[in-house]
Amino acid sequence: MTIPSSYKKIVLNNAPSKEVNLKYGEESSTFRIERTTFDKNSVKDGEMVIKMLYFSNDPAQKGWMQKGIDSKRMYLRILENDPVISLGLGEVVFSKSSKHSVGDKVTGRFTWEEYIVVNEERITKTIDESLGLPLTSYLSSVGMTGLTAYFGVTKVGELKKGQTIVISAASGATGSMCVQIAKHIVGASKVVGISSSPKKCKWVESLGADVCVNYHDTDYQKQLSDIIGDDFVDVYYDNVGGEILSFMLSKVKQFGNIVACGAISGYNDAEKGEVTGWPEITRNRLTIRGFIIIDFIKDFAEGINAIVGAIKEGKINITEDVSVVDLSKEIDVLAKVPETWGLLFSNKKPNGKLVTKIA
Repeated sequence: MTIPSSYKKIVLNNAPSKEVNLKYGEESSTFRIERTTFDKNSVKDGEMVIKMLYFSNDPAQKGWMQKGIDSKRMYLRILENDPVISLGLGEVVFSKSSKHSVGDKVTGRFTWEEYIVVNEERITKTIDESLGLPLTSYLSSVGMTGLTAYFGVTKVGELKKGQTIVISAASGATGSMCVQIAKHIVGASKVVGISSSPKKCKWVESLGADVCVNYHDTDYQKQLSDIIGDDFVDVYYDNVGGEILSFMLSKVKQFGNIVACGAISGYNDAEKGEVTGWPEITRNRLTIRGFIIIDFIKDFAEGINAIVGAIKEGKINITEDVSVVDLSKEIDVLAKVPETWGLLFSNKKPNGKLVTKIA
């Protein structure tokens, strides 16, 4: 494959403090497109050139670029004028690495670029295409998203067979995998989802949730109280923070566990992410534990084997857990990458994992 002498990349133009500005060319634009030159002779030993095929879209990226956050309190930062970081999947088109050959398809923490030059240590996984799984599944069910759900449910939440769990953002990438893992791998007696519309709730229930509540209903808290009853729940898997987390603090049983995985309600407006009801934690001796997936990097093989095994047994549905936005036919394949990512924070977000295809 011929590698062009220059290619495009998207960099962070202005770190957002609230909502991002997805338009280009304005003073307040969050992103801008640049062209970078490439010389194959500059590739060092241990490095390779990857043609990007897919980008993962994740709410966490907003936190990585957010203005006003102390870098010492973040595990990853995107600074102004730097390429935007994204989990992704691509094909090796030139290699000076002894570990990876031309034609290998790999995943890793890459950037919004048409091509990237990376060291072999940046590669998370080399795809075994003999498994017959869709490439996009390596950014969803058997990628970081699936592993986040698996370890969040089993290790952080410590959910056991026969127990009950409530999962917020249950139609999202992580939440939809949590539903399936809790019901079909762990064997929870009751799985309750929370989502944003009747249509999304119906889909969540099709994945295995016993019931799903639309948080846009004015009486959604009463609905949840009636469903949960006086026995309360063993585990609450939180992807949103804010009002829903505040309410769920009063619905987890004594010595129960709360998994703090995300806080998307406050990503564009910090006030909406605020949490009240903290006395519930003390009175009921609740355990709240935040985590990021690299905390379990030594256990990745365990998680992947469990998920792949469940897929083969028909317990995990991967046919509908990914929504792909195909930009590969666009004249400028990168131009709409930020706009696609922005769907995560809109009422147009599709079910499951949102993936962008650029080639």
